This record gives sequence, C-alpha cells and structure tokens, in this order.
Amino acid sequence: MPTGSSIEIIQFSCLSDNFGLLIHDADQNLTIAVDVPEAAPYLRHLKERDWTLNEILITHHHWDHVQGLDELKAATGAHVTGPALSRDKIEGLDAFVEDGDTITLGDWEVEAIGTPGHTLDQISWYIPTLKLAHTGDTLFSLGCGRVFEGDLPMMWASLARLKERLPADTRIYCGHEYTQTNARFSLTIEPENEALKIRAAEVDRLRAQGRPTLPTTMEQELATNPFLRADQPGVKAALAMSGASDAEVFAEIRTRKDKA
Repeated sequence: MPTGSSIEIIQFSCLSDNFGLLIHDADQNLTIAVDVPEAAPYLRHLKERDWTLNEILITHHHWDHVQGLDELKAATGAHVTGPALSRDKIEGLDAFVEDGDTITLGDWEVEAIGTPGHTLDQISWYIPTLKLAHTGDTLFSLGCGRVFEGDLPMMWASLARLKERLPADTRIYCGHEYTQTNARFSLTIEPENEALKIRAAEVDRLRAQGRPTLPTTMEQELATNPFLRADQPGVKAALAMSGASDAEVFAEIRTRKDKA
C-alpha cells in the first residue's frame, strides 16, 4: 500500500461471518465500498468518520453480498459498478464490467478480473496502486469458495489467474471470515508444511482474541493455501496424485473440503 497517510482502509464484520470494506483517500475525498452484506455497518462507519461514499463495487450476485445495496445507495447516492453478467440479477447497478475491464476512480485504476466458479458472474477487484485486491468468494484466506454455478476446472482456472495476475505483496481482502476452519482442513492436505503450521497457530491466536484473520497476502496464500498449491509437486505427492493434472488435484482438494 502507498505510504501516504491520506489512505485509510476499514474492514468490519457484517451479518454472521461476512466482511464489509471501505477504502478512503482523504486527499482525493474518495471513498469506495466493496459489496454490501448489510447497510447499517457501512452507514455507521461513514458517519463516524464523516466520509462521503462515492462508489460501490460488487463482486457477485449472492444475497449476502448485495442485500444492503439498495439501502446504502439510497442513503449515500453512491455510484454502483458490478458484473455485466448480473445486470438482471442485481438491482441498482449503474455501470457494468466484464473480465479485463478497467475503471478509473479518482486517480486509481481499478481492474476487473473475471474469476468464475463460485458464481458465473464473480469479479475480483484489483487496485494496483494500492497493492490491494478483493476476491469476493473466489479466493479466501487458506481456502476458496464452493463451486455453485461453474465447475471445478473453471474454479481452478480462476485461481490460477489470480496467481498469475496478483503480485506476492498484494493484500487480499475477501467476503468471509472462514480462515480458522480452512486452516484445520488445510493441515489435512499438507500436515508437514511448516509455514502452514505456523500460520494455523497464528489464526487460532487471532480468533481467540476476537480479531480478524484478514487481510492476507498473496505471498502467504501461495505458501500455505492448498487450493492455490494444487500445482505443487509436494501437494500432488501427498495426495498420491503425482501424475495428475493441476485441475484434477484441485478438484480432489475441493471435493474433500465439500465433504469435510
């Protein structure tokens, strides 16, 4: 993230295990929200800081990411951008993006990376200047989303795109606080991964203190997230799948998680 003191990022709980996110730059008088699980926490944080909400970015159409959108938009007048594939599923969108599109918000270029699998319309938002990405329900801390509308090869391709597109120092925000459960599962896949064992212990410590485990970084995920590591020889060997394709190994890991 830029070292300028004008930028502030607020992550907060919504519903039972969702996250809300506000990105604010005082120098530009610019505030961006990503997804709206419910409006009240956003409105509270905006009021406490006397911020004006300019833009809302939506990752996908599931209710727990958009059910507060109408109320927040009505209260703030913010402009809303979301996936073109959901123009008929999400009310209140003002602009639409597809994979590879870039929008300009203030001085920032914001890239829309199509990452279907969990849903077909899923967009991951990447702001290179801030070294920040919001991956919705595609990439979680130590996990990935369930595959509801796409298929397993599609989801692996989306994760592989994020691996290729996002530099290691990118801070990753996502839709849910699932890390502790994900860590326990991850250890069943790579029980000898020292980085994973250290991280799992840190996650337990944070949750015991009532603190969030996010954001994470792409570097952390590449070292410890088995869903991103399906292409690694050690993971394949651990699953007795050394001759399998990356997508096949990912499918095995995701299927095991679904049954856990």
